[in-house]
Amino acid sequence: MKAMLLCAGLGTRLGALSDERPKPMLPVCDLPIIRFGIARLVGCGIRDIVINLHHRSDVIVDELGDGTRFGARIRYSVEDAILGTGGGLKHALPLLDPEDSDEPFVSMNGKLIFEVDLDAVIDAFRRAPEALGAMVVRRTPDAEAWGAVAIVHDPVGPRVVDILGAGTHMFCGVHVTRPPVVRRLPDGEACMIRQGYLPWIQQGARVAAVEQNHGYFAEHSTPARYLESNLALLAAPSLTCAPGRLSGVDPTAQIASTATLRPPLKIGAGARVGHRAVVGPAVVIGAGAEVHADAVVERSVVWAGAQARGELRRTIVTAAGPLPVE
Repeated sequence: MKAMLLCAGLGTRLGALSDERPKPMLPVCDLPIIRFGIARLVGCGIRDIVINLHHRSDVIVDELGDGTRFGARIRYSVEDAILGTGGGLKHALPLLDPEDSDEPFVSMNGKLIFEVDLDAVIDAFRRAPEALGAMVVRRTPDAEAWGAVAIVHDPVGPRVVDILGAGTHMFCGVHVTRPPVVRRLPDGEACMIRQGYLPWIQQGARVAAVEQNHGYFAEHSTPARYLESNLALLAAPSLTCAPGRLSGVDPTAQIASTATLRPPLKIGAGARVGHRAVVGPAVVIGAGAEVHADAVVERSVVWAGAQARGELRRTIVTAAGPLPVE
C-alpha cells in the first residue's frame, strides 16, 4: 500500500514561523513534524510514500531526500499552484497509481502528530467495498469549530452522513480511498471534503467512519497549538512510533557546571547552555542552539541553531528571534 502526506499548504496562521519553514518542517521536540507521520506509516508497514510540495519545498526535500534513512521510499509531487486536499491527490495519482491498479492508499495531513491505528482504518475500508473512502474521526466538544462530522451506525459499521454541518466529531485529516474515487474530483484546485465526500454523501454514497477517540492527537496550525504540542510530548512522550527521542539531554550538548536544568526538557546535539542559565521546566533546545549565560527559559521552544537570551517564557525562539505566544 502507498500513502500520501499532504504538505503543500502555506501555513498562513503560523505567521512568521512559516516564513522560515513549511508547516510540516516545524520541529517538535527537535524533530520535524513530517518525521512523525513518516514514522507512523513505516511502523504500520507502509513504506511507499508520496509527498506534495509547494511552499519552501527545498526545505522538505533537503531533510528527507529519498527516504532511505527512514526505511521508506519517498517521491515528490510538486504543485506550481496549491491544488488543495483533493486536487493535490489527483495531481499525484501518476505516483500513487502508476499502473491503474485501483489499490487503496492512505492520505494523511502532514501537519499532524497522531497516534492513529492505520490498520483499523484500512480494515474498515475493506469491510465496506462499496464505500468511497474511510475517514478517521474523533469525538470533540467543539466539533463545529473543526467542521463537524455526523456519523451513524448501521449493520455494516459507522458511516459519515454529514460534514460541515451539525455533528459530534471532527475529521482528523486521515482517510483511505482509491484512485478511481479521486479521479471523480474536478481538475485543478479541489477540496476532498467540499468537492468530494460531502456532495457524494448527499447523493447517497457511503463513506465509512473510523472513530479514534483515544491516543495523542495534535495539529500545528497556530503558534499556540505548535508550542502546546511540544510541551505535551515532553511531559508524556508515549508515542508508539516516535521518530526519535522526545526528551533528555544529548551527550554532545555542552552544559555549564553552574547551569540549572529542570525536567521535562529536550536538549539537542551540540547545544550549549551557559553559566547560571536556568532551563526548564518544559523546554526544547534544538541541536546547535545556544542558551546564553544568566538566561531563564521556561515552557518554550528554541529552534536548532537559535540564540536564547534573557528571560523567555512561553516563547518560540527561531533564527529570526523570539516569538512570545499568548
